[in-house]
Amino acid sequence: MTSTNPDVWLPFPAEEIEGLPASLRYRHWDGEEEFPADPADCVFYVTPYMKSPAVTLRPLAHMPRLRAVQTLTAGIDHVLGGLADLPPGVSLCNARGVHETSTAELALTLTLASLRGIPGMVRGQDREEWRFGFYDALADKSVLIVGYGSIGAAIEDRLAAFECGPVTRVARSARTTARGPVHALADLPGLLPRADVVILSTPLTEDTRGLAGAEFLARMKDGALLVNVARGPVVDTKSLLAEVESGRLRAALDVTDPEPLPQGHPLWHAPNVLITPHVGGSSSAFEPRAKRLLARQLTAYAAGEPLANTVLVTD
Repeated sequence: MTSTNPDVWLPFPAEEIEGLPASLRYRHWDGEEEFPADPADCVFYVTPYMKSPAVTLRPLAHMPRLRAVQTLTAGIDHVLGGLADLPPGVSLCNARGVHETSTAELALTLTLASLRGIPGMVRGQDREEWRFGFYDALADKSVLIVGYGSIGAAIEDRLAAFECGPVTRVARSARTTARGPVHALADLPGLLPRADVVILSTPLTEDTRGLAGAEFLARMKDGALLVNVARGPVVDTKSLLAEVESGRLRAALDVTDPEPLPQGHPLWHAPNVLITPHVGGSSSAFEPRAKRLLARQLTAYAAGEPLANTVLVTD
């Protein structure tokens, strides 16, 4: 540690977090225009949650003593643009362990709602229409999870109760788990035609930007459902619109590109598309898990111990 009582910037008031070490000085900042103190004194910066990259990155160039950046998101794409402003040796940590439960829950919600035709039934209720019929079940459906990290594994945990068909796992590189093999991204062309439901839970990287483009979508079987709880730019919006407007594919999207989706965008009224406003992690499960993570990370920092969830260290 660089000094007695160095500053930590938190998006929550410190008194709301149990277990914070007393040897650190806490400043509450959740993206407001005015900084809570001199950024030059900050050694541990917890980024505001669900704020724009411009807001999140604004203090970084003024933090020469910074030793750690902790995001409250599973992805780190929104902070990568500020890494050049950081001194060497800064640990960038993500929020692994915070969002798995909530995001997996929403992935299942989107899948079930889309398959069972719930959006149409809600519209029918608004019009007092009794829309009886036969709808798809998740039971017996084959599911492909693209992005098999902790969130992808949590999604499979919840699929287990629904008697779905085979679950196939895909990650950046192949490996073996207790549940079975995880395929590499390069295997997708042969896997996509077999899946009834394709769930995207991959981080946004240069390898995954535009991953679900025209070729990817064309390989999906007729009538398949694409569920995106990853990041909007993982899907090529123009290509997706062509597929859903033709009636060949269905989609359930918690994230879009652009985001927020502007009024008048054709995705809003595209057939067989269900949209939620990027709320995979924004549930009652978020805050207690986030606060427990911060208490653990700051206790480790104060003790001079390695931080968990370290994604990279600046050069």
